[in-house]
Amino acid sequence: NKINEIVGETTPEDILDYIYAVLHSPKYRETCKEFLKIDFPRVPYPTNKKEFERLAKLGEKLRGLHLMTDPECEKLVTKYSIPGGDIVDKVKYKDGNVYINDTQYFENVSETSWNFYIGGYQPAQKYLKDRKGRKLTSDEIEHYQKIVKVLSETDKLMKEIDKIF
Repeated sequence: NKINEIVGETTPEDILDYIYAVLHSPKYRETCKEFLKIDFPRVPYPTNKKEFERLAKLGEKLRGLHLMTDPECEKLVTKYSIPGGDIVDKVKYKDGNVYINDTQYFENVSETSWNFYIGGYQPAQKYLKDRKGRKLTSDEIEHYQKIVKVLSETDKLMKEIDKIF
């Protein structure tokens, strides 16, 4: 049948990655918005083998980013260089910086990453707000920088997916 011609010899991971890409398409989400609120998402069949392969590849990249196993996660775009107590006090975003207190901040955080939603959450905001009143460890500082990188890359990949989808 037609789907076998398109999908051909693939692995279960290829199919997972295709679905992962489709579910991250802003066009798909907008088109199916009401349906997604009440039921399981319906994933459309790919129209041709090339589309399937390209979306599966983007889905694989997204999956690696979200699991933080993709090497891209190590290429941090933010800096955290102001010495201090590293205590999360009042979190705010201003001019590309995310302040954790009056003096310390993460530099070079895009507004897109800061405001990015996954489900009902804004991870770049929630991560810090969940640590209010605590001192960030060096691992937490690095993890936050990776979150910002992943959100930035996710936004780029979602736009690429929409060009194909």
